[in-house]
Amino acid sequence: MIKQDKVTIYTDGAAKGNPGRAGWGAIFLVNDKVIEIGGGAEHATNNQMELTGPIEALKRLKNKFSNIEHVEIVSDSKYVILGITEWIFNWQKNNWRNAAKKPVLNKELWEELYELTQELKPKWSYVKGHNGDKWNERADVIATSFAEGLPVELKR
Repeated sequence: MIKQDKVTIYTDGAAKGNPGRAGWGAIFLVNDKVIEIGGGAEHATNNQMELTGPIEALKRLKNKFSNIEHVEIVSDSKYVILGITEWIFNWQKNNWRNAAKKPVLNKELWEELYELTQELKPKWSYVKGHNGDKWNERADVIATSFAEGLPVELKR
């Protein structure tokens, strides 16, 4: 267990073909330590991977860290940030229907992310993708490497 009161997590997702081979990445910044995780799927969409990044990061946070009071998740996905901070409340109220009265896509992932956020209460921050942010760029490299089936060395 790593003891720390603040953790910043950068997440990203990628899909080749959308849907197609896909990957996700997450980077934990804890004190002066950098911890990276990632994974892939044979067939998924970019949005599914953008959701999987913070889900897997929050799961890891629950299991590997203690005394966390402040969690910040940084993402270049407005879909994820707006979905979890704004849209989800109406989706739940409207029986998982969106504003167009159609079923919400990726409902199971949204439910899992929502459950994790209720427990860990992260702050969500947006960063523009492919705009020179060191950690966002690295999260993209991890996600893209898994999507392309290329080896990537993760900092542990």
